[in-house]
Amino acid sequence: MQERNIAIIAHVDHGKTTLVDGLLKQSEVFRKNEQVAERVMDSGELERERGITIMSKVAAIRYEGEKINIVDTPGHADFGGEVERVLNMADGVLLLVDAFEGVMPQTKYVLRKALEQKLRAIVVINKIDRADARIDEVEYEVMELFMELGADDEQLDYPVIYTAAKAGIAKKNLDDESTNLEPLLETIIKEIPSGSGDAELPLQMAVTMLEWDDYVGKIAIGRISRGRIKSGEVVTVISGREHFSGKIGKVYVYEGLHRTEVAEASAGEIAAVTGLPEIKIGDTISDKENPEALETIKVDEPTLSVTIGVNTSPLAGKDGQFVTSRHLRDRLYKEIQTNVALRVEDTNSTDVFKVSGRGELHLSILIETMRREGYEMEVGKPEVVYKLIDGQKYEPIEELTVEVTSEYMGTVMESLGRRKGELKDMQQIAGYIRLNFLIPARGLIGFRSELLTSTRGNGIMNHVFHGYEPYKGEIMGRTRGSLVAFEAGLTTGYGIFNLQDRGVMFIEPGQQVYEGMIVGENSRELDIDINPCKAKKQTNIRASNSDEAIRLIPARIMSLEQAMEYIQDDELVEVTPQTIRLRKAILDRTTRGRLSKNSRK
Repeated sequence: MQERNIAIIAHVDHGKTTLVDGLLKQSEVFRKNEQVAERVMDSGELERERGITIMSKVAAIRYEGEKINIVDTPGHADFGGEVERVLNMADGVLLLVDAFEGVMPQTKYVLRKALEQKLRAIVVINKIDRADARIDEVEYEVMELFMELGADDEQLDYPVIYTAAKAGIAKKNLDDESTNLEPLLETIIKEIPSGSGDAELPLQMAVTMLEWDDYVGKIAIGRISRGRIKSGEVVTVISGREHFSGKIGKVYVYEGLHRTEVAEASAGEIAAVTGLPEIKIGDTISDKENPEALETIKVDEPTLSVTIGVNTSPLAGKDGQFVTSRHLRDRLYKEIQTNVALRVEDTNSTDVFKVSGRGELHLSILIETMRREGYEMEVGKPEVVYKLIDGQKYEPIEELTVEVTSEYMGTVMESLGRRKGELKDMQQIAGYIRLNFLIPARGLIGFRSELLTSTRGNGIMNHVFHGYEPYKGEIMGRTRGSLVAFEAGLTTGYGIFNLQDRGVMFIEPGQQVYEGMIVGENSRELDIDINPCKAKKQTNIRASNSDEAIRLIPARIMSLEQAMEYIQDDELVEVTPQTIRLRKAILDRTTRGRLSKNSRK
């Protein structure tokens, strides 16, 4: 039996996971009449909540006696590190493109990576059942993209399949009748080469994914390039310049959504093995007698960093289970074993760590995951990672696509102009205007919230890493100051009501606050110290419940990403399992005032 290993790549929300769902259901992976959840491959809690794929997963289906290993990859640019290493396991790719949205920034990014690895591509135009589908235009855009990325003649000769993944149908020609995804499966069998490699040569297997199991420990996953891997055999692991011996525990291959234990797996198969606790992503599992390393996996460098430290607020330790620097350190260094695009560094302070990743979403997903696991921490303002090239300061540049209606176009262009964005081109698509910019990564910090506000929720943005360019100069940050509580206590409706004309409040009545906590945004430039805990004095003239008539403007409640985008250099986000608070780095009002005066001298 031959195997084919195929990765599904696309821009975010173009339908990868839905298509995999359809393939699994139609390939009788599930028992008849078995109730199956939608987006079955998105098994993580955060993935289901946000509707995005964060971690790559492997599933296997069978069609006409052939086995097809399918790898579902993330679509968001911040998880590009996942895509890069997963392509090492594939013999070919399905490039999904939305029949309306067409080629988007991440489409270009993932296709470039696939072409660099000389992988065979099948283009899948998805969502052909959309009323606003523009299939011919999108096909032309895809062809232009292949040519722009320097595809060779063989790569340019790609087949096109038309699908409606939600309906579970695929067609080789738009006029064809279809009730299932068989045309796509037939094309995969015909076009994608079976897993290559000679099973009789000495073993070589690159580790591209790691998982953890409470019973068997660390599980290393990858494609066997050559030879065979057997349960119980002694192997040599090549990790950079180091070599160490290990004994394979169990060997698994994929069947449906599950792993099946086997005695051995051979060249071309995607296998999972246990028994190697020290192994890392990028290591090579090789023959004991003839150890030869495979090429190490190259992952683009991080572009954004934050500091994560021990929670030092007066309310620290009330919610969290893991609150010490040792807890934080162990958790962060454990994360980099499986999250290859992440970097963790110790700082001068033993309680603070510098964590670098591919973008705000990449970092905030890590922080949100830790928060749900019971960790408490303080997070600093995101900063871009600069490079020095020939003595000159270079910064990361992002390729940004914004879709808005014409009435908001001027507002968006003005905002991006202030953030050093350069307009590259503009297209009109079905009532929307698509603007393509090149913009410094630091110019995107806080832009998502501004876009949603300025376009009343009608703006859509996507971005992908473009490269490094010389430093573009200063970018103006937030122009409004903070409203800072100057004493601890429980907030009151009366106290908040009397402060509403100062700006936008972030708190509600009955909430615990402390000195130095940011409780709102000032309508002016400077910070103001306020007291939202002030109670109404009772007299014999008014009843004590008379403030029930007070009308409060709803508070602005921020998500973790919004809070990280919002803060200034002298501010922090306090993250606990139950709450997200904004605070000043220096809580004491007098010390803050003295430092502010000194900085203005």
